[in-house]
Amino acid sequence: MVSLINTVDTGHEDMIHNAVLDYYGLHLATCSSDGSVKVFDVKNGNQILVADLKGHQGPVWQVAWAHPKFGNLLASCSYDRKVIVWKEGASNDWTKFYEYNNHDSSVNSVAFAPAEYGLILACGSSDGSISILTCNMEYGVWDSKKISNAHTIGCNAISWCSSTVPEPAFDQRASARNTAVKRLASAGCDNCVKIWREDADRWVEENRLEGHSDWVRDVAWAPSIGLARSQIASASQDRHVIIWNSTDLTTWSSTILHTFDDVVWSVSWSLTGNILAVTGGDNKVTLWKENNENQWMCINDDAATTNVQQNEQRTL
Repeated sequence: MVSLINTVDTGHEDMIHNAVLDYYGLHLATCSSDGSVKVFDVKNGNQILVADLKGHQGPVWQVAWAHPKFGNLLASCSYDRKVIVWKEGASNDWTKFYEYNNHDSSVNSVAFAPAEYGLILACGSSDGSISILTCNMEYGVWDSKKISNAHTIGCNAISWCSSTVPEPAFDQRASARNTAVKRLASAGCDNCVKIWREDADRWVEENRLEGHSDWVRDVAWAPSIGLARSQIASASQDRHVIIWNSTDLTTWSSTILHTFDDVVWSVSWSLTGNILAVTGGDNKVTLWKENNENQWMCINDDAATTNVQQNEQRTL
C-alpha cells in the first residue's frame, strides 16, 4: 500500500516539470515553465518557501542537488540553453554560483556525479551534445568538456553510474575491476541509450543499448548495493520501460518491464536500487519491484492519479 503523506503548494504560475528532494530530504526544489526555480524547507509535514530563483528566460526542465559535502548547491537547466548552479550563502540567501551557456539548443537534463569524483555536473542538450562541467572547489573555477554528437537530434536525459564497485566478498573478480572509472548513461532521440566512459582527458562511447523503437525520454542507473550487477532503466515514447543488466559492464541484456498505455516520461530508482518509480502520459506513478523469479511486479496497483507531465518527478 502506498499512501500520500504530504502535498506542496508551490505557487508556480505554469506547469511543473521537476521536483527533487535534497540528500537529507529536508529541502525540495521545483522548476516550471514559468522560468523559475523554487526551494522549500519541508520539515514536520510543513513547507516554507525559502528561495524563488530567477535566472532563466524560458521553461526550466530539471533541477539537481549536489552532495551536501559541497554545501547547498542546486543546478538547473532550461530551454534558454543555459545551465545555472545556485548556491546557498551563510545568511541563507541563494545566489548564482556558476552559469554555463555553451549549448546551441535547449538543455534538457542535469546530473551531479557521485561525490567521490568531486564536484562534477553533466548536462544533456537538444543540440545532441553532452557537457561535463568540473569545479575546482578551492578556487571556484569550472572546466568544461563536451561530448559532441552524442545523440542524433538530441539528448533527453543523463544518469551517472555509482562510484561504488562490487565488494570482493560478493564477487571475487571485482577487486581490481573498474575501480575509479567514471561512467554515465544518456538517452536520446536516436532511440538509443548510450554508456560513456572517461578515458584520460576525453569521453568515449563504451556501449550502445538498442531496444526502443522511439525516442528514449529518460534513463536511470540504479544505485550500487555492493552486488556484482549493474542495472539501468530506460523509458521511451514507445510506451516501454526496459531494464538493462550487466555483470561486466561490457555485455548487456534487456528485459521489457511493461508496456504502458501511454508515453513513459521518467524512471527513478529508490536509494537502495530495488524499487523503480515510473511516470507517464497516463498521469500515474507506478512502483515496480523484482521478485525472486526475476519478474518485475507492480507493487501499487492503487497508484493515485496525479498531474504528471514530462520529466516531472525523478526522485523518490
